[in-house]
Amino acid sequence: MTKSKLQRSYHEHHRKTDKATLLFGITIFFKFLLFDFIWSLTTTFASFSTFEFYTTKLITTLVLLIPFLFFRLWKTEIVIMFLLDILLIINLMYFRTYYTAIPLSSYALSGNLADFKGSVYDSFCWYDIFFPLSTLACIPLYLFYKRKQEKKPHTLYWILLSGSIAIFAIVTTLKGGFKEAYGKIRQEAYLCASTTSIYTVFGNLYYDLINQKQELTPQIQQTIENWLSQKPEHHALAQKISVRNNCIVILAESLESWVLETKIEGQEITPHLNKLLQDSTTLYAPYVLTQVKGGRSIDAQLLLCAGMLPINSGTYSSQYPDHTYGTLQKAMHQKKNSRNYLLTIDKVSTWNQGVIAYNFGIDSIIAYHDFEQTGAFGTHKRVGDHPFLKQCRKKIENGEIWKKGENAYIQCITYSGHAPFKLPEELKEVSFSTAIPQKMNDYMTMAHYTDNAIGEFVEFLKTRPEYAETLIVITGDHEGLANYRPELCHAPGGKGVVSDKTFTPFIVVNSPVGMRYDKVMGQIDMYPTLLNLLQLDDYEWTGLGESILNPQKKGFAVNPQMNVEGEAVSPEESEFAKNAYDISDMMIRFDYLGKCTKEK
Repeated sequence: MTKSKLQRSYHEHHRKTDKATLLFGITIFFKFLLFDFIWSLTTTFASFSTFEFYTTKLITTLVLLIPFLFFRLWKTEIVIMFLLDILLIINLMYFRTYYTAIPLSSYALSGNLADFKGSVYDSFCWYDIFFPLSTLACIPLYLFYKRKQEKKPHTLYWILLSGSIAIFAIVTTLKGGFKEAYGKIRQEAYLCASTTSIYTVFGNLYYDLINQKQELTPQIQQTIENWLSQKPEHHALAQKISVRNNCIVILAESLESWVLETKIEGQEITPHLNKLLQDSTTLYAPYVLTQVKGGRSIDAQLLLCAGMLPINSGTYSSQYPDHTYGTLQKAMHQKKNSRNYLLTIDKVSTWNQGVIAYNFGIDSIIAYHDFEQTGAFGTHKRVGDHPFLKQCRKKIENGEIWKKGENAYIQCITYSGHAPFKLPEELKEVSFSTAIPQKMNDYMTMAHYTDNAIGEFVEFLKTRPEYAETLIVITGDHEGLANYRPELCHAPGGKGVVSDKTFTPFIVVNSPVGMRYDKVMGQIDMYPTLLNLLQLDDYEWTGLGESILNPQKKGFAVNPQMNVEGEAVSPEESEFAKNAYDISDMMIRFDYLGKCTKEK
C-alpha cells in the first residue's frame, strides 16, 4: 500500500472514530437538554441563561463518555446511557407528582423507585420515550462508525473538560461556592424549582449529600419544650357553637385593612367586603400584624395554615419542604375526613408551593396550567382575580372540586393585588382625582377590583346547600405598600387614610361566633382561632399563637423587625413573644414535630 493510501486510510479511520465519539457525546448531551426542556415547561426557562446550566451538562457528558473514549467499551457506554435514561425519567415522573427531584434519602427507601407513594404510571408522558429511543438509535449508528483499533483520547476532550470545569469553578466561586450558590437559587420565588435543571440531577444529589438534615440535640429540644411549656394552653370554646365541616380560605394578595370601611372622594373602596362586615355572623379583626419574611405569600400560608412563624433566613418551603408540619388541612382531614384543595393561578414551582402543599395535607392542586389564561395581566401575566374566582366557581359547579357529599377545605390564592398594582384601564370601576397620590390610587383601584371578585364568589358560596356548615375565611397574605408607606402616610391625599402599620384583615364569614376584634393580633393567631371555630381543638398541633377567642389573650403582636405593636405589655411578655421567632425557626429547621411524631 502506498504512503498516500496509508495516510488516507489513517485519516478516514480517525474521522470514523470521531463520529462515533461525537455520536455518544451528542446523544448524552441531548438527553440532559431534553430533561431540562420538559422540566422547565412547568417551572421556568430562566435556567437556560446561566453559565452553570451548560457547563454542568458538558462536564457530566464528558465524564460519562470515559468508558468508550478511553477503553472502547461501547456496550458499557450503552448500558450507562440506558441507566441515565431511567434516572432522568423517574425524576421527571416524581416531579410531576411532587414538584421536586427525588431526594437523595428516598433512593434508599424500599420500593421508592417502583412507586412514589402514588400512581407512577399515570405520571409517565409519551414523550419520555425519547430518552431510551435516543439510546437505541445509537446502536446501529455506532456499528456503522465503529473501528477495531483503539485510539487515545482526543486533545479536544481535555480542552473541553478542563475549560468547562474552570468556567464552572470561577462562576460558582464568585457566588460564594456551590452550597451558597445553590442555596441562593432555592430562595428565589420563580427560580427555586430550577436547581435540578441548572445543576443536573447529580448536582441535586450532591447538594442533598452535603446538606443533610441537621440533628435535633437534647439542648435544642429542651429550649423548644421550655418555651412551649410556658405558652398559654389552647382550649376549646366554653360555649356550644354550631358545626362547620367545610372551610374556604381566600388568601388575597397584598390586601391591607385600611381600604376596608373607607370612602375616598365619595367612593367605597371595598363595598362587598364592607357589606359582609355588617353581617352578625361575621368575625372581623382589622388589626392583624403582618409577620411574613422573605417568603412573603408562602410565609403567609405557614402562619395561617400551620400557626408557625417564618424561619430566620431563607424560605421554609425551599429549604425544609420534607419536614413535618401540623396544619389546618391535616386537622380537617383527620377530624372531618375532608378533601383538601389548593387553587392558584401561579405555577406550582413558585416558592416550591407544589411540594409544600402536599406536605401540608393538600390532596389536589389546581394551578396555572389548569386555568384558562383569560384576563391575564400584571408583571407575570397571571389570570386576574375576576376570571380566577369565576373559574373556581365553575370547577365547584361541575364537580371538579368539592364533590357532592364531601367535606372540603378549599384554599384560593389570588394574584391581582401584586405590586405594582397596575390594573388595565378597561377593568377599572373607580377613579380618583390627582389629589390622591398615584401609588395610593393604583392600590385602591386594584383593591376595589379584588373586592368585587371576592364579593361575587362569596355570594355564589352562599347559594350552596353546604353553606350552613361552611366557614369562609378572607385575609390578606401580607401588607402591600412596603417602602411607599411612609410617603403615602404623609401625603395630603393619604394622611389619615393610609395606615402607618402593616395590618391585614382577618374576616370569617358565617362564623359560629360573630364579633369584631379591635385589638392587635398577629398572623400567627389566626390558626388557633380557626381551630376554635372549626372545633378542631383536639388536633395535636395548636400553633405558636393564641386564639383571639381566648378572653385572656393580650392584644399585641411582634413583627419580624422585633417591634411590638398593640397594647402595653410587660418586658417579660414582650421578650417571650419575640423569642417565638427563634423557637419556630428551630422547630422547622430541626424537624421538631417530625421527631415528636416518631417518638409517639
